[in-house]
Amino acid sequence: QVQVEESGGGLVQPGEPLRLSCAASGSKHFSILDMGWYRQAPGKQRELVAIIGGGHIEYSDSVKGRFTISEDNAKKTAYLHMNSLKLDDTAIYYCNVSTYEGSPVLGIRNYWGQGTQVTVSS
Repeated sequence: QVQVEESGGGLVQPGEPLRLSCAASGSKHFSILDMGWYRQAPGKQRELVAIIGGGHIEYSDSVKGRFTISEDNAKKTAYLHMNSLKLDDTAIYYCNVSTYEGSPVLGIRNYWGQGTQVTVSS
């Protein structure tokens, strides 16, 4: 079992920055295939924000140029650096971690964190 914990959410004004962290941990050794940030605003479906893994990075069009995802493989941690925050960025931000043991061909498991609230308000 892998635990995923997000942190760093809060209340900010439009245009301000914020950094989210996502840490994955577990009692058994595991490898990470990718780590992704998703968000869900009230009344809307959960959507992909950014994902990083295997040298590949992808962003949603709504955050390109404003958000940057990075990772620290040794710490099994991913970060989401959010700049120029807008009112529309208000949502609960969730981290998803895809893991495997030994080799991805043996099976991939996905784990979600509980989410962290980001509120952008003037």
